[in-house]
Amino acid sequence: MKKLKFILKIGLVMVSLMMIFYLGIYVVARYKDKLPITSANKYYIYDSNGKLIESMNDKWISLKEISNNVINATISIEDKNFYKHSGFDFLRILKSLYVNAKSGKTLQGASTISQQLSKNLFLSFEKTWQRKLKEAWLTIQLESQYSKDDILEAYLNTINYGGIYGIEKASQYYFHKNAKDLSLAEASILVGIPKSPSNYSPIANIENAKKRQLLILNSMVKNKYITEEEKDKAYAEELTYYGNFVNDSSKTIMYYKDAVTSELQGIEEIPSSFLETGGLKIYTYFDQNAQNILEKAMDKNITNDKTQIATIMMEPKSGHIIALTGGRDYATSEFNRATKATRQMGSTLKPFLYYAGLENGFTASTTFTSEKTTFVFAENKTYSPSNYNNNYGNKAISMPAALAYSDNIYAVKTHLFLGEETMVNILKRVGITSKIEAIPSLALGSEEMSLIDVTTAYASLANLGNRVQPSLISKVEDMNGNILYENDNKVEAVLNSSLAYIMNENLTSTYNYNFIDYNYPTCYDLTSSLKHKYAIKTGTTDTDHLVFGYNADIVVGLWSGYDDNTVSEIYNGKDLRHMWRDIVEEYLADKDDNWYEIPDNVVGVLVDPISGKVATKKTKKPTMFYYLKGTEPTFDNNLDALIPTIKEENTTQKK
Repeated sequence: MKKLKFILKIGLVMVSLMMIFYLGIYVVARYKDKLPITSANKYYIYDSNGKLIESMNDKWISLKEISNNVINATISIEDKNFYKHSGFDFLRILKSLYVNAKSGKTLQGASTISQQLSKNLFLSFEKTWQRKLKEAWLTIQLESQYSKDDILEAYLNTINYGGIYGIEKASQYYFHKNAKDLSLAEASILVGIPKSPSNYSPIANIENAKKRQLLILNSMVKNKYITEEEKDKAYAEELTYYGNFVNDSSKTIMYYKDAVTSELQGIEEIPSSFLETGGLKIYTYFDQNAQNILEKAMDKNITNDKTQIATIMMEPKSGHIIALTGGRDYATSEFNRATKATRQMGSTLKPFLYYAGLENGFTASTTFTSEKTTFVFAENKTYSPSNYNNNYGNKAISMPAALAYSDNIYAVKTHLFLGEETMVNILKRVGITSKIEAIPSLALGSEEMSLIDVTTAYASLANLGNRVQPSLISKVEDMNGNILYENDNKVEAVLNSSLAYIMNENLTSTYNYNFIDYNYPTCYDLTSSLKHKYAIKTGTTDTDHLVFGYNADIVVGLWSGYDDNTVSEIYNGKDLRHMWRDIVEEYLADKDDNWYEIPDNVVGVLVDPISGKVATKKTKKPTMFYYLKGTEPTFDNNLDALIPTIKEENTTQKK
């Protein structure tokens, strides 16, 4: 008995000390400088001309201007004890710990509205103990310095409703009405979104949104905010969803804005909290005209409504991304496929392999035989790639011809001749950040990469061997105009400029009628409609279609396919090529053809485009190929002596 009394006394003392400590923290917090809660999530995004294109926290409204349906639904589902606790709901915390421990999964959370508001005062959402302690301290400050109504008002003005921050803007975006006019049905749909915006947006996934709505309505019945009859009526109400703002016709601009905020979180110079800046002014390279051109070309050319699209327009000399789409329509899918998705890049990686060949003694006239081939490795392992439609020339073809037809046999022979690590190294040099394995199929683009990485890699060719850093943000200021960050536009020479020029010329073969022979160039359907000179390469896998093309002014990378890796139809590739053409031609419509000047150490020679041999009077389609001086083929000498000797067998290439 004495032992039990002793334990009870110790427990009582500990609880008392904890209460005193807890009370002391609140007293200290109360007399600290008052938190400027209107700074939470406050920023402004400007385009390349300094025009405001997006602002967060600029539609702040009072609690009186928000429908009671929103207020009641939010409290009911997010924090039913909001007006009773002092920032932390300890019983809810214990319950969630028990449920999660029992299930072995995170099934319940215990964050209060005050805690969630404290998170919104930060720029990033890293999960560290240091960050959690800061959030806890901010929660205590909020509770000791502001009334519950003030906290709830700030929360509703800053929470994320699917890329739309604040209840007033969300109400305008989804329903084209003010937040004070939201019905119970509309409010219960909106309040369900913050839990998981990508899953519960009524435009992206109405089935999930309705399930979430029913959960919220049931909680409102349980917490006595509404009756069963009101719940049933609200759930049955047919709603109209818009997914844009009045006078805003862009379906994709939010992808660019999301990419900007992602880049912002990676800039070390930016403070981690909005409290230190009062908000941010973010200046970008965004070009509204270019974005409009992307959307127009997509709507015109992409005939399959189920196909997803990702697009990047980049200035190759600087790496500035001037326009971007991460999908067909942000309202139906917020996932940014341009920056976050990784896909197989197919034949679009071949130019980097062939550039490596140029560095290792190859020329435009280097030939391999295009024929059905099985490659045999150690332990009798074999690899049997095939050309599209099993179309082979059964003769020696030049490097530009291999690019024109996207010949897989030529690519794998080059890859194995150089050694598989050679291609890995060249891809790393031009900016590919994903893991790459040195395997035979790498030559055919079997490894998964992001569109932004490969577009940046192509910018190295377009910039004559100088690698740039992809960037959307030019400058960031605090609300007082102090510069916190300014892009230094880093450029690094990673390729030989003369060889890059030769590769750029080689890539014009993909739409050159002179290469029509046993096969057609992959972009021959674009030839008659191109008014400028470009380097172009397409790529195709079972599930993906890609196009990358450029000149000195712009590089444009496109991807199309399905998120679930469904096989992509052949016509999707044609649609994508035509989309690419319309983008570049409209963007450059008022500009002169900005191709590259031939370097002093490069010479052009008229050759037969298929064989790469010097043209004679009998050559039907003489075509200009380019070479480093001293490596060009001549008519007087033995052509074979000027080309690397590659030992081949008729059906088997051994390594």
